[in-house]
Amino acid sequence: MEAALLISAIILLGLGLLGTFLPVLPGTPLAWAGLLCEFFIPESTMSITILVITFITAVIITVLDFAFPAIHTKKSGGTKYGTRGSTVGLIVGLFTGPWGIIIGPFLGAFIGELLHDPRDHHKAFKSAWASFIGFLSGTLMKIAVVSVFIVVFVINLK
Repeated sequence: MEAALLISAIILLGLGLLGTFLPVLPGTPLAWAGLLCEFFIPESTMSITILVITFITAVIITVLDFAFPAIHTKKSGGTKYGTRGSTVGLIVGLFTGPWGIIIGPFLGAFIGELLHDPRDHHKAFKSAWASFIGFLSGTLMKIAVVSVFIVVFVINLK
């Protein structure tokens, strides 16, 4: 049973790290599930306090990750068209490889804003750039948190 928990924890942490780059996978929650598996290993030194703090962190990061592109787009003066376009671009980008995941939200927001106002290319570009910065911010935030989760895993494993 202990070996199965350890293997599950390692797989979940690995998937969590992958999920920081691939929007299809919920990276932070998967990584936290890896910590939960470790918690039930008898040799683990992880406390319930650490588990609760990492859970709260995972929830907050997950919410912020979804909100960042929209927040950045709105701050730049973007419209719902840009925000929705960014989401569509991300989904389409998933099927075109790693570059599609990065460029998709930018192009989607740009096209969405142009559909809203075809004459204002400057606003469309500004909105698209903000959406891209929001995507990068969320990704960097997830990488940092999942990396900390991996360190917590290693520290608490005997």
